[in-house]
Amino acid sequence: MGITHARTVTLPVVDLDRARDFYVEVLGFTVVADRTVGPVRHLEVAPPGARTGFALSVAEQGCGHGIVLESDDVDGDCARLAAAGVPVEEPGDHPWGRQAAFTDPDGNAFVLAGPAPEGY
Repeated sequence: MGITHARTVTLPVVDLDRARDFYVEVLGFTVVADRTVGPVRHLEVAPPGARTGFALSVAEQGCGHGIVLESDDVDGDCARLAAAGVPVEEPGDHPWGRQAAFTDPDGNAFVLAGPAPEGY
């Protein structure tokens, strides 16, 4: 198998523009693609420099879960999310590292995690 990484993860969202604003303005992602082909709008965002992007796809409600975003400052990022009005749980320490959970405006669930401890 020659698989090297996940290129795109599709996230269901109700409103593309609202979702774009959340991912860009609140999470600091960049817009990788925003184009319309026929009746379909392709909107993809990603953390700066990431190899994996998130395609935002219109759906009735978000249902993504278990998506882990790694951060080198979990506590600071949680404070910034809370200041932006995003409900985020208090960070906690676990054997696999420090983490906290939050959801986007469409109900897609994320885990914000610090780097895994060495040897884990």
